[in-house]
Amino acid sequence: MNDDLLSNDSANPHLEQLLGARPAGSARRRQVLQAGLGSAALAFFGLPAQAAGGGGSGIGFRPIAAATDDAVRVPDGYTLQLLYAWGDAISLGPAFRGDASNSAPEQAEQAGMHHDGMHFFPFVNDGRPSSTHGLLCINHEYTDEGLLHVGGTADWSHAKTLKSQNAHGISVIEVQLRGSGSELRWQLVRPSAYARRITARTPMRIDGPAAGAGEMRTREDRRGNVVFGTLANCAMGVTPWGTYLSCEENFNGYFNASGTPTAAQMRYGIREGGSGLRWHEYDSRFDVATEPNEANRFGWVVEVDPWQPDRPPVKHTALGRFKHEGATVTLASDGRVVVYMGDDEAFEYIYKYVSRDRFIAGSSANSGRWLEVGTLYVARFEADGRGQWVALQHGQNSLNEANGFASQAEVLIRARQAADLVGATKMDRPEWIAVQPQSGEVYCTLTNNRQRVIADAANPRADNAFGHIIRWREDAGDAAAGRFSWDIFVLCGDSQHSDANKRGNIRGDSFGSPDGLFFDRAGRLWIQTDVPGRLMNHGDYQRIGNNQMLVADVDSGEIRRFLTGPSGCEITGLTATPDSCNLFVNVQHPGEVPGARSDPARPLAVSGWPANQFAEVTGGRPRSATLVIRRRDGGVVGT
Repeated sequence: MNDDLLSNDSANPHLEQLLGARPAGSARRRQVLQAGLGSAALAFFGLPAQAAGGGGSGIGFRPIAAATDDAVRVPDGYTLQLLYAWGDAISLGPAFRGDASNSAPEQAEQAGMHHDGMHFFPFVNDGRPSSTHGLLCINHEYTDEGLLHVGGTADWSHAKTLKSQNAHGISVIEVQLRGSGSELRWQLVRPSAYARRITARTPMRIDGPAAGAGEMRTREDRRGNVVFGTLANCAMGVTPWGTYLSCEENFNGYFNASGTPTAAQMRYGIREGGSGLRWHEYDSRFDVATEPNEANRFGWVVEVDPWQPDRPPVKHTALGRFKHEGATVTLASDGRVVVYMGDDEAFEYIYKYVSRDRFIAGSSANSGRWLEVGTLYVARFEADGRGQWVALQHGQNSLNEANGFASQAEVLIRARQAADLVGATKMDRPEWIAVQPQSGEVYCTLTNNRQRVIADAANPRADNAFGHIIRWREDAGDAAAGRFSWDIFVLCGDSQHSDANKRGNIRGDSFGSPDGLFFDRAGRLWIQTDVPGRLMNHGDYQRIGNNQMLVADVDSGEIRRFLTGPSGCEITGLTATPDSCNLFVNVQHPGEVPGARSDPARPLAVSGWPANQFAEVTGGRPRSATLVIRRRDGGVVGT
């Protein structure tokens, strides 16, 4: 991901500089549990939230040291199991070949590259969600062509284009805890009627206000309501009706805009050459000159029903088009569905969607239009610790034809420009968002922004190398409220840094570039980091070590390091079984070469993980993978 890209040149005002941040302490078709939903939804799922405070949200492990070695490290008393790596068959299918010789059709039956957001959907037995059997939905964000193909990008071809497209998207796999004693292990269920791969070529529906709009129509889809594929799938969300939301983030890099891109294309970072991918040479959809509207069909939230493999995914345009990092779902006081979303780029915005219709407990995925009809809002953070949600609704807040928006479809397709117009607050790369299950407080990672010159209240540091985590409380505790109060939960940094502005105010272990967030049932906040490869263990980050995962007690503010990753990786994606005794974590792009693709002649130049740590794994090149973490005594992870 290119964290130096800047597309927002709007004149939205910055707030005055903050003088002092406020740190703070079928028979098998089943409903799903989502630990990140509000307490009302937890009660609906039959699992009361554990009490915060009084030890309920305390951290019960000794923190580990920062590390720079090519391995995953966790505290004493914990076990690691590698479950699902790039190239593993999703069901009965082809085995991974360490020389990259798997074909495009084989890749379509295997784990994609670069695991990211994911969620565990439990089966339900006798009315209780299982902690030993479920479905995992896993995003595959992007590809490293130097590792994916024999010879890398040399002799680029139609076959290599297809293989790259098939390595994107989403995996749905069935997993089960089997065995006993020292032989107790998670395994993929093979064959599985649920297993499937959704790729950059999978047909899916488009719904909501932009479906059928002129800007969504192409030569292949003259109605503008069907699109082939999803890509750049980063973080995620999960709905109370048991479906998975996958978020399209850096979609712009797949499109080649020869000549001079339009202002609308530039606002989304669509430029000549894209990010160097060459799909447009063999798939004209990705050549903007040939198909100018195809890019409008990406940058959405995609809903997948893991329990119905034959049901096509759906892109929900009501949630707006931008570089979606995630789509965190909770419920308003009256039962309406609320979705929080970040736009992951420097100086972009935080959004909220509120459905028109109320969710009723027990409703199925086919029962309502919760993600199809509603209102999209963008956040404005005020210097006094208050804020408001501004509606991005045609006919309101100057979003009219005179200002370039002739319909609600245009507002949603160009949501960034609409947010510019209404004066949203420019943020330092909004990424994952998590809702505290007891209090309903909302937390958002602002990863970093070294391009910031003028600090403001919500982004209080210029040259923000380490990032921070912001949080807010909706008025009256209602997620659908129009106003909120906010503060800074933590300013990240290196406590030993020579520059006081870069030390942060962490109560515990130093870290920077916060990215993934996850609340467990007890209210502990798990934080994952994404330090760019060119900065890892250099300059400001020379003492921070490899990317890591930490745990925060949001009551006391204490933060402890729980996991460190292998060389060149990002730690991302986190989910747990309902009993919180099994934690699933993704290790993305181990061995990443800073600012470049891997050299196909030297695939192990940076990392040999996971084969160097897990003898049962086929090597030949580094592989993104899903890990399972358990306590040796079988207890709750993190306590």
